[in-house]
Amino acid sequence: MSTHATSPNSGEADQVKTDLKSAAKHAERSFIEAADQARDRLTAAAHRTETAVHEGMETLRAQSRAYADTAGQQLDEAQRYVVEKVKERPVTATLAGIGVGVLIGLLLASRGDRR
Repeated sequence: MSTHATSPNSGEADQVKTDLKSAAKHAERSFIEAADQARDRLTAAAHRTETAVHEGMETLRAQSRAYADTAGQQLDEAQRYVVEKVKERPVTATLAGIGVGVLIGLLLASRGDRR
């Protein structure tokens, strides 16, 4: 009677083992598929990010060139203005330059005393 009782239990145990192995293989395949999808999505996101950063850098370069050109033009205009005013009134320009130099010298001298 004991052999008769173990036989059905043995078949059930074998079936449970088979089901567990099948479930484990299915879980492993699902995990591998999920990992592959995650890798593909991360790769795509990295490429999109790289493209966005590259485009941003190109835009920044173009804008900085435009700003540099504008600043250069304004500096040229300021230089022409100063040269024109100095030619119109050289004595006044010289005295103004000396006055600014004296003020800067006094400020630097008083700053040096504090140390």
